[in-house]
Amino acid sequence: MSANKNIKNESNLTESKEGMIFSKENYTLTIISVLVIVIGFFLMAGKDGNIYDFRRTTLAPIVVIAGFVLGIYAIFYKKK
Repeated sequence: MSANKNIKNESNLTESKEGMIFSKENYTLTIISVLVIVIGFFLMAGKDGNIYDFRRTTLAPIVVIAGFVLGIYAIFYKKK
């Protein structure tokens, strides 16, 4: 009976250690990456002005791509 009790305790320890896939830092980086992507799309949008200006054709796509790269980094980030 004590062997069964030890097995149950060991399984509870492994579940508690592996409980969450992502940590708080992962979620924080993911939220930041979504905000960067939204900022990039706001830079791309506009009602008036030249459609081929620097902000819409160069800056906004760079900001959006940076947001996606940060999102990928947020997924793979693991605290050491």
